[in-house]
Amino acid sequence: MTTDQRTTGLLHDPSFDRLLAGSPLRRRRVAIPTVVLLVVLIGLALLFMLATFGSFARDVQGVFLRSLLLSSVLAIVPMLAIGFLDRRERESPWLLAIAFLWGALIATGLALPLNSTILQLTAQWVEANPDVKAKLGGQAAMLIGAPIAGPLVEELTKGLGVLALFFLIRAEFDNVRDGFVYGAMVGLGFTWLESALYVAQNYAQFGFAPWGLQFGARYALFGLSGHAMFTGIFGAMLGFSRQSHRAWLRWIAPVAGLLIAIAAHATNNVLALLAVAWETSQGKPPPDAPVAPPDVGLFKAWLGASIANLVVFLPFVLLVGFLLWRSGRHERRVICEELEGEVGRAIAPEDMPAIRDDRLLRTRRIDRMNPAASAALVRAQHELAFRKRRVRDRGGDPEADPIVAGWREELDRLWLAEVERVARETA
Repeated sequence: MTTDQRTTGLLHDPSFDRLLAGSPLRRRRVAIPTVVLLVVLIGLALLFMLATFGSFARDVQGVFLRSLLLSSVLAIVPMLAIGFLDRRERESPWLLAIAFLWGALIATGLALPLNSTILQLTAQWVEANPDVKAKLGGQAAMLIGAPIAGPLVEELTKGLGVLALFFLIRAEFDNVRDGFVYGAMVGLGFTWLESALYVAQNYAQFGFAPWGLQFGARYALFGLSGHAMFTGIFGAMLGFSRQSHRAWLRWIAPVAGLLIAIAAHATNNVLALLAVAWETSQGKPPPDAPVAPPDVGLFKAWLGASIANLVVFLPFVLLVGFLLWRSGRHERRVICEELEGEVGRAIAPEDMPAIRDDRLLRTRRIDRMNPAASAALVRAQHELAFRKRRVRDRGGDPEADPIVAGWREELDRLWLAEVERVARETA
């Protein structure tokens, strides 16, 4: 059998999975321990979460479940935004679901006991240092512990999920945009569950559910602030390390990304400590007990939090904007350069001007085709371009790559299906 014969039909071969191309999961000695570890992590996370849920009174459990429903509705907006960012080289819905569930289940579940441990240790330190308690009041342990526990624990538990995708699904994680998408989905999953937990805990503590404040603040900037932004930065820097041709950048970029994510998270969590320290310096006594959150509407809380986030997190917002802008330019350049060589084979000559003119906020379509067929064809063309570049960057020959051959076969099939459709309609 010739090489061409072996590669023909690979795209439709059930045993050939593009997601696992080049993945360590193809090796049994890696796949089995990975699955076992994942099962253990899920089990531990669920155990911690069920313990937390079981500690709630029945009415608090009801508030938590209703909060999850509202959080699910609000999460639709950032999901659509992430989908728009991912439109040129769409990631597998399964991988996006895994990223979301890692943030919602594993990262959140593992963070619960670790955060509690750090807060307990902080409380012991505060008791041993009465001067600190005198300056910061009865909430000193929480004010000091939150900027330590949250950034370190939560960014590590979320980052582990992004790192797992980076190492295990190499064929689908190879640039800045991919990394941001996966990181933002992990962060969004964390926000989805954490928001409901905070509403339930506030209800149990103060007797009312601050729906507006918690959801407005945590879904500020259309859900792309907070955890989605923090972990998105780490993911983007991981993608940069995969995309870079300089060995030293490949090592430094992920570390820098994690440190930036931790710094951004710490900036958020330290605000309460700074506020109390400022009030104390002005002669106002520190709080001895938790202060009930204000009961504000969802839109008012969202607008106020969005404006505040733009001010407080301006350096991080600008960094994300820069990374997304640069990654968009990179994507369009790869598509244009790699599809130039496909004219007359996978690309019709009359389509190249539209490919060259693609812009930041515009999604290319083939006007002479119906929307569904156009979207499928454009997606396949983009996947072909990115696969060719991926193989080329790793020192391989795209002409000898079976996945490149598979995408060309898919494009032939889509063109033929469109010709047949037009023929039927004009008959």
